[in-house]
Amino acid sequence: MNRIKVVLIEDHELTRIGIKTGLKKRPEIDYLGEADNGKDGLKIIQKLKPDLAIVDLGLPKIDGIELTKRVKENQKETGNFSTKILILTLQDHEDSVLAAFAAGADSYCMKNISFDLLIEALKTTKEGNSWIDPAIAKIVLNQAKKLNFNTAEILDTTKELNIRKSEHKAINSFYPLTERELEVLQLIVNGYSNASIAEELYITVGTVKTHVRNILNKLCADDRTQAAVRALRSGLVG
Repeated sequence: MNRIKVVLIEDHELTRIGIKTGLKKRPEIDYLGEADNGKDGLKIIQKLKPDLAIVDLGLPKIDGIELTKRVKENQKETGNFSTKILILTLQDHEDSVLAAFAAGADSYCMKNISFDLLIEALKTTKEGNSWIDPAIAKIVLNQAKKLNFNTAEILDTTKELNIRKSEHKAINSFYPLTERELEVLQLIVNGYSNASIAEELYITVGTVKTHVRNILNKLCADDRTQAAVRALRSGLVG
């Protein structure tokens, strides 16, 4: 098995230690090193040439967007595009998301992602596809529409959005979700956690989990990310 060579650029010490510890336990990950600021992060990326750099946006000295931009500019100059950038951040507002992708980020994850999904995001990105967190998927889709891009083609570049046309048609025609499930699905797309959904809809977290499980089953989705993007793509939610 080819292990994924990873570096971590994160200024928050406890977060950095936690991610580092988790990554080092995974047999598919080769953890090469870390930095607590963008300037040193750029140096270790250039020196170690990892498959992937996990980058926070709010870095000191050089922020994550500028770091990403410099890495991608260097890759264009050298013709070596081996290192991919996975943004891992708490920032989900439109300006940050669009700036990150404009700088050349390959994937974008929120820090509340489960560790198993983070590993899946790393694998997906390493394979040359993009991982888009459901919390920011709507921003990406709206931007694509504004620029008159073919949204379906954009979505097909990501693993979690790879859904066959027959499945897409079935979702649109069958429309199996109840009104309450659609409300829950809309909140999932908006990036709400189970607890936040429960508070928004005045129901228990247990009830939310039941609705989420039913939504995943009806949309034939493996996780919330896949369900959210399928819902956006098929028009189940706006």
